[in-house]
Amino acid sequence: MAKATPDKGYQQLKSDLAAGTIAPAYLFHGEESYLREYYLGAMKQALVPAGFEEFNYHRLDGRAMSMAQLVETVEAMPMMAERTMVVVVDCDLFKLPEASRSVLLTLLEDLPSYCCLVFVYDRLEYKADKKYKKLCAALDKHVRVVAFRTADKSDLLNWIRRRFRALGKDIDAQAGEHLIFLCGSLMTGLVPEIEKIASYARGERVTIADIDAVADPILDAVAFQLTNAVTRGDYNAAAEILGRLLRQQEEPFMILGAVGKELRRIYTARIALDEGRGKQWLMELWGMRSDYPARLLLDAARRTTRAWCEHSLQLCQRLDLRMKSEKGVDNAGELKLLLMELAQKR
Repeated sequence: MAKATPDKGYQQLKSDLAAGTIAPAYLFHGEESYLREYYLGAMKQALVPAGFEEFNYHRLDGRAMSMAQLVETVEAMPMMAERTMVVVVDCDLFKLPEASRSVLLTLLEDLPSYCCLVFVYDRLEYKADKKYKKLCAALDKHVRVVAFRTADKSDLLNWIRRRFRALGKDIDAQAGEHLIFLCGSLMTGLVPEIEKIASYARGERVTIADIDAVADPILDAVAFQLTNAVTRGDYNAAAEILGRLLRQQEEPFMILGAVGKELRRIYTARIALDEGRGKQWLMELWGMRSDYPARLLLDAARRTTRAWCEHSLQLCQRLDLRMKSEKGVDNAGELKLLLMELAQKR
C-alpha cells in the first residue's frame, strides 16, 4: 500500500519549531492526540519561560469563553518574555454567532506579533464550512491548520521500537504489527500498553506472547478473535470471548456491530481468494496501513465458503433488526445463540 502523504501543515509546524519561527496562529485537529499534545508542549517550552506560565500561557475553554475574553487574553502583553501563548480548546469556529464571528475575523486580521494563538479541536471534529467564505479565507491567510493523523506503518513501528528501547526492551516488526492490530494505531492508546508490556516481559525482546498476556485489546481486535474462533468451528472459545466482553459490560449491540464488521471483512477476503485477488486488494478496500490484518483475514477466510459468509451476514442482519425493533429481547442470550449457530453451520 502506498505510504500516506504527510500533512503539509504538520510538516510546516515541525519546520517552524526547528527554525524557531513559530507563527502567530495555528489550528490543531485530528485523532492523534498524543502528537498534538507533544507539539503543544514543544511550543510552550519554546515560547514560555519556566516560572512565568501564569503570565504568558493561557488555556481557554472554547465552549464557555466570550469573544471579549479571547481578545483581552490575546492582547495581554507578555511578562519577562518575548511572546505569549493562548490555547483555545473546542471552540467550533464555524458555529459561532455572527457577531462573535465578526470579532474573530477582526482579531485574526490584526493579531499581536507577541502572541501565538492556537485553536485545538479535541472532542469536536474540525470541518471547514465553505458557506462561511470570509472565515475560510481568514483561516487560509492567517492560521496554519495542522492535522494530526495516525502515523503510517513504518513510522509507527519505528516509534514503538523507540518507546520500548527507552524502557530497556526491544521488539521486532512482527510483534510490533501484532501490537498495533491488538491495541490500535493511536499513540495515545499505545503508550500505556507499551509501558505495561515492557514491565511484564522477562526477556530483552518483547514477544507476541508477552503482548497477548497483558495488553488490553480494542473491541475490533476482540471481535476478530471471536470470529476467528467461529471460523475454526470452536464454539467454546468463541463463547468464552463473548462472555468476557459481556462481563466487561460491553453493550451487546456494540458487540454485534463489531462481529458483523469482522464477518464482512472475512467475506471480502473469501471473495479475494475466490477471484484470485491478493492482500493488496483487501488493504485498499478496507484502508489498511499494514498487510498484517489482511494476512489474518485471508487465513480466516480459507476456513470458510462464500455461502457460509453470506449466511453469517444474513444472521447478523436479522439479529440486528430484532434488537432494534423488538422489545424484551435477551440481547446477550441472542448473541450466544448466534455464535452457536455460526459455529455449527461452519
